[in-house]
Amino acid sequence: MITSLEFRLLATPKAAPELRHRLRHHGYDIRLCVTELLTNVIEHLGEGTPVTVRVTVTAAHGRTRIEVTDPGSRALPVPRSAGCTEESGRGLALVDALAERWGVEQGPDRKTVWCEVLD
Repeated sequence: MITSLEFRLLATPKAAPELRHRLRHHGYDIRLCVTELLTNVIEHLGEGTPVTVRVTVTAAHGRTRIEVTDPGSRALPVPRSAGCTEESGRGLALVDALAERWGVEQGPDRKTVWCEVLD
């Protein structure tokens, strides 16, 4: 069975806890990955950027795919090493640690950052 949720929203700091609440029946790793990908949009494209968040659960494979699509086709995510005193820069490292795999699909006027988490 496949279950899919889709949310169209503006990437704002207030949207992150609201999205976590909407996904409260999903596991912690899923909620954390969604929040980190949304926060990257706020950080790198700006507050108020329109995004589409998709969460697709494939029960047969025991995986949940998370996708965050935004209009920043040229602003690609790049993992970096954050120093111990830096306040940011760990989001993709968290996604990389929690997800089985992650990546980026680029379109002419948008990009989708996705990850797959085991249930």
